[in-house]
Amino acid sequence: MPAAAQHRRTRNSRLVRTLVAAGTGAAVLVLPLIGATTASAAPSSATAATTPAGYPNNLDGWIRESLAIMAEKKIPGTYNGIYRNVIRESSGNPAAINLWDSNAAKGIPSKGLLQVIDPTFNAYHVAGTSFDIYDPVANITAACNYAAARYGSIDNVFGAY
Repeated sequence: MPAAAQHRRTRNSRLVRTLVAAGTGAAVLVLPLIGATTASAAPSSATAATTPAGYPNNLDGWIRESLAIMAEKKIPGTYNGIYRNVIRESSGNPAAINLWDSNAAKGIPSKGLLQVIDPTFNAYHVAGTSFDIYDPVANITAACNYAAARYGSIDNVFGAY
């Protein structure tokens, strides 16, 4: 390339590159922290920080409370099995409702964290939990009770059930 056509760097371009690189690194470090502090499966409206049983009022707490109830009732299942199915079924939204599948077409849509239909929820409801299908702990516990009866455990469920 002829000397006249060569690109010339200004003295402060190295400083600018360094600041941009440092700023990018800081943004990468800050973004996960921002997401981690604002992400929650619980609705963003004013909700209690804990459940009546003292667990955090979020997906982690709901699963842990359900597991405690399940242990008392000898219903098999693990945190990972429940979490995997909740994320697949409702993305962690306790108010989720499916209005398009075959159950919905029959007038009995799937509801809640683990997308349970009313007849299944009623049949597999676990004593000591709410009778509200949208209650996260009641929904998880009833769904796990159903999965245990049908598949041996929620851990054995890897698709729609």
